[in-house]
Amino acid sequence: MGKRNSARKNTAAMLDSDDTDSVSSASSIRSDYPAEEVDKDSLLDESLDKLFEKRGSTREKALLSIIEAFSTIMQHGFVQKKFATLLHQCLNSIKKGSGKEASLASQAIGLLALTTGPGNNAQEILKESLPAISQALRSRSESSKVASLLECLAVITFIGGEDPEETEKAMQTMWQVVHPKLGTNALPGKPSPAIITAMVSSWSFLLTTADSRSLTLKDWQESIIYLSSLLDKDDRSVRIAAGEALAVIFEIGNFERYSGEANDSCTSIDKDKRDGYVHLKGLISKVINQVRTLASEAGGKGAAKKDLNNQRNLFRDLLDFLEDGHTPETSTKIGGDSLYTTSWSELIRLNFLKHFLQGGFGKHMLENDFLHDVFGFMPKKTSLSSDGQNKLNDKRLYKSPNSALAKARTQFMNKQRAMLQERMTSHFSVGAEEE
Repeated sequence: MGKRNSARKNTAAMLDSDDTDSVSSASSIRSDYPAEEVDKDSLLDESLDKLFEKRGSTREKALLSIIEAFSTIMQHGFVQKKFATLLHQCLNSIKKGSGKEASLASQAIGLLALTTGPGNNAQEILKESLPAISQALRSRSESSKVASLLECLAVITFIGGEDPEETEKAMQTMWQVVHPKLGTNALPGKPSPAIITAMVSSWSFLLTTADSRSLTLKDWQESIIYLSSLLDKDDRSVRIAAGEALAVIFEIGNFERYSGEANDSCTSIDKDKRDGYVHLKGLISKVINQVRTLASEAGGKGAAKKDLNNQRNLFRDLLDFLEDGHTPETSTKIGGDSLYTTSWSELIRLNFLKHFLQGGFGKHMLENDFLHDVFGFMPKKTSLSSDGQNKLNDKRLYKSPNSALAKARTQFMNKQRAMLQERMTSHFSVGAEEE
């Protein structure tokens, strides 16, 4: 055992150039990081060492400990020393471990990226992880593993994907997992509702960062057609995820620019553009009717009352947005501070990260500089409540166009509202043409 442990530690040392047992290095870590974080390092070192064990159950327990540590404390000191080793071992777990181990490793990699924030390390995480995740997605796996892989891919791309092409590649990888159009990542057989929900939520999360100008009319059509089909599914979580995705599409998709291209059409190619635009308007009309139905659904599809209320709230907000241009304004209590969202993109980002971080969301929102930048949130207090848990109290704000938050909306959102109002003026006639 002594030789085996020594070999593992030597391997870890070679992976991380910053690893050192010198007194000066240890003193530096203690001075730069809180004592609580330094005390936890020894436990993290033990967990990291256990990732080299042959027994899968041992590695799973180690990953659980690592996830808990990264959720409760910002592990900057540990990441500085052991970044490469942790990433390498988590990728091994994705490649060779059980479904449960791969799911845990995916979550750990996402937390590692959130801790490092944007920069060289985040780019390395994305570069090294994408091939392993893509390969794992192509295998016949249980729903929980696939969902974890998709969510991990979303997080590491959100942080480490500095080029639009990287984000588009990740979104395409996700899309191919469940979309009817065959792709290299298409799963064998029919994907489960859990996989569809995870894919759509992850894809929507990345869509909030996309440059809509790089997307073609065909891209929007394909996305809306597929998401519209999901609104008719029996599973309520699938319908909610699809509704959130459509909300982002309608918020960032400047569809009216295609109207100008269609009106100036003369050639046969331009005629295709004109026909494509008319088709898009018809799709939007269909979605509006679906949204109206789901906003007032009496039940019958799905069982949980809470999910039914969530669905109604979502689709009522979406209908309000499509008809009047009003986005839902939310306030989330974090410690003694409030985090506000005033756009669909912000709300979808918030919901996704709350789901991914789970119990660690409050801690990260209080102390993670990257998330502060993402949401424009600067907490006054950076300590947890006495019981060690942040009480997150969400409430919906009155969506009056005269509210203080509404007045602070950006010029872009005002322009989007005008375009949406114009769209609603004509959608009934277009719907009639489609019928």
